Amino acid sequence: MVAEIFVDSCSPEETRSLGARLGEEVREGDVIALQGPLGAGKTCLVQGIARGLGVDPQVPVTSPTFTLVGEYPSRIPLRHADFYRVEDSRRLDDAGFRDLLDGKGVLVVEWPERFPDALPEERLEIRIEIRSECERRLTLRAHGPRAEGRLRRMQERWR
Repeated sequence: MVAEIFVDSCSPEETRSLGARLGEEVREGDVIALQGPLGAGKTCLVQGIARGLGVDPQVPVTSPTFTLVGEYPSRIPLRHADFYRVEDSRRLDDAGFRDLLDGKGVLVVEWPERFPDALPEERLEIRIEIRSECERRLTLRAHGPRAEGRLRRMQERWR
């Protein structure tokens, strides 16, 4: 059974706040797959995760659309990948993407649906749905026992 929770956000600040709470919960080796249309707030969520992990607030966290991966030092290194402009899975191999799955950081991937086989089965999937100009619905779905445990703990703490 796949565990999932739903969270509504009414602003970019709320999305960042949710991300910060998530960043406080993640552990080394966690993989988060972020799905949603352009402008849904995926990068806002990653900015919050970065703050929750302790990335220096002076460091700008942006989508690595042209570089494929951005890394940010924090209590657990944050690795932020973006598959949006990747045309071929060989590009992932050439860029060393598989090395990011070494369990030594938290990996967050935007547009994972472009190359679903590149990600491990064990992951937390977050789908962001645009409900209005400002409102978003986030669906957090766990895949695998580790992610299910993480999602259960988050659900208990976020009540």
